[in-house]
Amino acid sequence: MRFGIFMAPFHPPGENPTLLLEGDLATVEWLDRLGYDEAWIGEHHSAGSEIIASPEIFIATAAERTRRIKLGTGVISASYHHPLWVAERAVLLDHLTRGRFMLGLGPGSLPSDAAMIGLDMPRTRELLDEATDLIVRLLRSDEPVNFTNDRWTLRDARLHLRPYSDLEIAIAAVASPSGPRLAGRYGLGLLSIGATMAAGFDVLAHHWDVMEERAAHYGTTVDRSAWRLVGLMHLAETKEQAYADVEHGIMKWFHYFQKVAAFPQMDVGDGASVRDHIDFVNSSGIGVIGTPDEAGEQIERLWKQSNGGFGAYLQLNHDWANPARKANSYELFARHVMPEFQGQAYSTREAAARAAAVRPELAQSNLDAVAASTARYAAETAKG
Repeated sequence: MRFGIFMAPFHPPGENPTLLLEGDLATVEWLDRLGYDEAWIGEHHSAGSEIIASPEIFIATAAERTRRIKLGTGVISASYHHPLWVAERAVLLDHLTRGRFMLGLGPGSLPSDAAMIGLDMPRTRELLDEATDLIVRLLRSDEPVNFTNDRWTLRDARLHLRPYSDLEIAIAAVASPSGPRLAGRYGLGLLSIGATMAAGFDVLAHHWDVMEERAAHYGTTVDRSAWRLVGLMHLAETKEQAYADVEHGIMKWFHYFQKVAAFPQMDVGDGASVRDHIDFVNSSGIGVIGTPDEAGEQIERLWKQSNGGFGAYLQLNHDWANPARKANSYELFARHVMPEFQGQAYSTREAAARAAAVRPELAQSNLDAVAASTARYAAETAKG
C-alpha cells in the first residue's frame, strides 16, 4: 500500500498566508524525507481557508524541493478551465518532474468559487464529464480534437508535446457515483475524498462496483492500485497527548465545515467543543485522534469495507496541531503504521523471533568459543 496526503489546504483565516504557504511546502518536503509516496494539492478560490489557487504552480515549486514523492493536483476544478490548457500544463509538469506528476480532476467543491464565474454546481459536474473526455483524448491520442459547447471551443486541437510518462489521471469522488462512473468509463484512478465520512464509508464497496461496471461497459480496465482513500488522522505517543495536541486548531477546522464552506458532503456533526469534535472523529469512524496502533486499525477497517482493497491511503492535511506536533504525527505514522502495510514490519519481527528462539544455544556456543580461546592462550603462555 502507498501512503500520502491530500492537502486542500485548510488554514485559519487571518494568519499570514505567505508563512502558511511556506509551511505547506515544508510539509511536503518533510513527507518526502519520511518516505511518503504521494501528495495531492487542491485548487480553491474563496472562503479564506483553502488558499492554494493553482496546484500546478505549487507543485512546480514543491518538485524543486523534493526528490521522490509524487505530486498530484487534488484536484483541478476542470469546469473552471479550458481542457486544452489543463492538458498542456499537465504534460509540462510531467516533463519538469520527470514523471512525478499526477493529474487529479474534479468539478470544483466550493459553490462560492463557481458562483464567481457564473456556474452552478450541477453545471460544474456536466462540464467535468465533457472536460475529462477531452483531456483524455488529448493526452492519449495524436488525433485532432474538435468540440464546442457554451464555454469551450477546440478546433483540430492537439498537444505539441507528448507526456514524459504514462501520466496517471484520477477523478475525485465523495458520496455519489458520478466520480466512479467517470473513472470507470475512461479507465482512470479514483480519489475517494469522503471515504471515511458516514456517506462515503457506506458506499466504498459500491464505488468500486460502479467502476467495474462502467469499465466493462466501455471496454476499459480499472485497477484497485489506482484507488486512493482519503481520511483524517492526528497521532501522538499517547492518546492523551493527541487530545492535547488538537486543542491548537480543531475548533477552527470544524467551524469551517459547519459554518463557512457550502460543502454539505463533509458532514462533521454539530459539536461545539474540542472534546465534542474529538469524540465525533473517533466514534463516528471518520478518522483517528490517538496512537499509531489505532491508525493501523482504522486502515484495516477501511480495507475490509472496500471489499477487495485499495492502492493508497491519504491523510487529509489539516492544522489541528501546531507545526511541530503535526510533523511528529506524520513521523509516527511513517515509523509505525506504514511498515505494517508495506511488508517491512513482519520481516524484522520474524528475524528477531528466530534469533530469540536459538539464543540460548548460540549464546552457549559463544561462551564455549571464548572459553576455548582463553584455554589456548593459557596453554601458549605456559609453554613460555
